Order: sequence, then C-alpha cells, then structure tokens
Amino acid sequence: MEEKRSRWRRCSKHDSTPYSHINNLDDGCLMHIFSFLSPIPDRYNTALVCQRWCFLACHPRLWLRVDRHVKDLSEPGVFPSIEAAVTAARPGDTILIAAGGTHIASNILIKKPLCLIGGGELPDDTTLTCSRGSDSALEFVSTCKLANLTVKAELGCCLLHRSGRLIIDGCILQCESNPLDYLSYAIVCTAHDPEVFPPLAKGCGDGVFVSRTRIEGGAKAVSTSGTLALQRVRVIYARTSVFFWFDVEHR
Repeated sequence: MEEKRSRWRRCSKHDSTPYSHINNLDDGCLMHIFSFLSPIPDRYNTALVCQRWCFLACHPRLWLRVDRHVKDLSEPGVFPSIEAAVTAARPGDTILIAAGGTHIASNILIKKPLCLIGGGELPDDTTLTCSRGSDSALEFVSTCKLANLTVKAELGCCLLHRSGRLIIDGCILQCESNPLDYLSYAIVCTAHDPEVFPPLAKGCGDGVFVSRTRIEGGAKAVSTSGTLALQRVRVIYARTSVFFWFDVEHR
C-alpha cells in the first residue's frame, strides 16, 4: 500500500512540470503525429500552440500552400497559383489556399487524390473564380475533397466530376447571374458506369458527396449523365442562406 502511494506521488510530481511529455519527442515523431490530424481545424489550431509546433504543423511534408502574394518562389511548399500547387503535389497531399482576394481557377485538371482547403475562417474568405470561356474551375478524375471554399463560375460549371469520389464539405458554389445562366451548373457529373469500371471495394465507387454547402444560381445544382442520380437530399433553410446535403451516385 505504501509502495503504491509513493509511486502515485512520484507520478504526480512528474506530471506537474510545466512542460508536456509530448515536447520530449523529436521533430520527426511530432510531425508524424500531426499528419493524422484533420487539416482544418485540428492541424491549423496546432500551429497556434508555439513556434516549434507552428513550424512542424505548417511543414511542406504535411501540406502545400497557395499564396498569390508569395515573392520568394524558392520557399518550399508555397506556390503562387492553385495550378502550380496541384502540379507539384503528391498523391494524398493537402493544399491550403490562402484567404483574401481571388484565385483564378480555369480548367485545372486534378488526377491524383488531393484535399483542397480554404485558409479563412469562412468559405467566403477564399474564392476561386472560373473565367468565362472555361468549361469548369476544377476537373476531377480522382478521389478528392474540397472544404471551406467558394467557387464561382460565369458560364459552364464550378466543378466537373469525371471519376473518383468527390467530397464537398462546407463550401459555396456560385453560378454568376447573367442572360446565359441557364447554361451554368454548380456541379456536372459524368462518371463512368460502375459495371464498366467496377470499384475496388464496396463504398469506393464514383460519386459526389455534398454536405453543409450553399449553392447559388445556374440552371440547377447538379447535371448528371448515364446512371447517375441525385440521392438522399436534405436542405436546411437559414436566415440568409440555404444549405444542402446530397449524394450523386449510380442507381
């Protein structure tokens, strides 16, 4: 009994030190731990703890950054445009797009698994604009995720999904109002029939999965082809906006 009490005292004394045990780990171990955190908000908040954690949480090995105002192009992991970041990214990378201003995104083809996240507090803080004459802002032929972004298109569509699983979470998709807005769509999905290209595992087939997303303008929210169909639609009406949850999958 006395031995247990003395052990408890030793542990209590050790735990009361001002430094956490996690800071005894080397940089490589900490960075590996941070890699398991969701980029927003967990990894982002981790960068606010101290200088060391900020350096590790923002390291290019964990995510790439897009900053239109970057001057030193030799800085690793920082790019002046989304297209440059997508080209340099490795499969599975996360790209953090800086808030403020407008990022041009016209017919950017994404053919590897990536996660694109807006760096602002709200989706309105980070805007991707597709200029007139482009088919789409982003075109997906691989599994990808978009979060905390606003995507605008004058004509055509905001997002063109050809294959893979596209997850859209907490975004705003806007088709600009003009006399030809009946030709615009927030999402166009032309994924192949799974009978021709069977998924490798259950739940890993082609599809679009939308949650907490505001859709404005255009002829309709989604244009599909083949056996694709809009499913499991939910809508929440807020005071100033309408938020959608829905899936686009093969019937």
